[in-house]
Amino acid sequence: MVCRDELMAFPDQLISRGEVMDATVMHNMKIYHTISGMREVLGAERKAGKTVGFVPTMGNLHEGHLQLIRLARENCDVVVASIFVNPLQFGLNEDWEKYPRTFEDDVRKLAGEGCDCLFYPDENEIYPNGMADQTRVVVPTMTDILCGASRPGHFEGVTTVVSKLLHIVQPDKAIFGIKDFQQLAVIRRMVEDLCIPVDIVGAPIARDHDGLALSSRNSFLLDDERSQVKILYETLCWCREQIADGGRDFALLEELATEKLEKGGFRVDYVSIRNSKSLERAAHDDKEVTILGAMYASGARLIDNVSLDLGLSAAVEGQFNHVE
Repeated sequence: MVCRDELMAFPDQLISRGEVMDATVMHNMKIYHTISGMREVLGAERKAGKTVGFVPTMGNLHEGHLQLIRLARENCDVVVASIFVNPLQFGLNEDWEKYPRTFEDDVRKLAGEGCDCLFYPDENEIYPNGMADQTRVVVPTMTDILCGASRPGHFEGVTTVVSKLLHIVQPDKAIFGIKDFQQLAVIRRMVEDLCIPVDIVGAPIARDHDGLALSSRNSFLLDDERSQVKILYETLCWCREQIADGGRDFALLEELATEKLEKGGFRVDYVSIRNSKSLERAAHDDKEVTILGAMYASGARLIDNVSLDLGLSAAVEGQFNHVE
């Protein structure tokens, strides 16, 4: 992670000091490194009657992240993003150290989309008492399935840091991508259970030309497998079509979808058909279901999902989700 001394080493034409303590200005966007600095400026904005939209990220931004910023811009007066590569959500043998840090490029992208403020803390600012002694936020039942089964402790790290960020920024709306569908469902449950006064907005999945969901981890894909990984999206769409046409043997569909991915040369983590809100295994009378999949390429673990509104008897995918 780039520390403040490294940030101040960037070319002088990119940086000037802000009026508020702890703020740096790059490309006309203010960057705050401390909780107190972030709260001070946003407190003033709220007193002026402005609404705040928040997009938390781990950096290495792509078009999908920028779509979240645009959505926040459309719905709120002040747009805040955060960049923090959260070590608490990375498990053993995962890629925290390898996770791409592209701070200067990220700043240019955010500023180009009209982001007003960036919260860019270091680990000590977020976990002042150390991670081992950090109070944890746990959402039971929803976090030990699907990705949680493969990545023990991952969602505990996500909910802990997101709850901290929501309390720091105190946004009116927080924008998350639907690509991380389980994460979105878990955060919505956390916000509901803890009575956090924020409107969680789910943004559509941003996809490449061949349907691959955009992800920071796509940069880890090997050249010879990039053209092949679209099979994940294609297989989930096939599964959705079967359900839309009346197929209700969900276990069989999961099995057949898994076989398709394995025949494509990929190791499958899971393909699972779930209730879109509770993430419980889908029942025949569920009105909204989501088909989630995860598989391993040589360079990255990929996830994706498509949804289906059985109440309308029509397939829908990546729609705008808005929960009060």
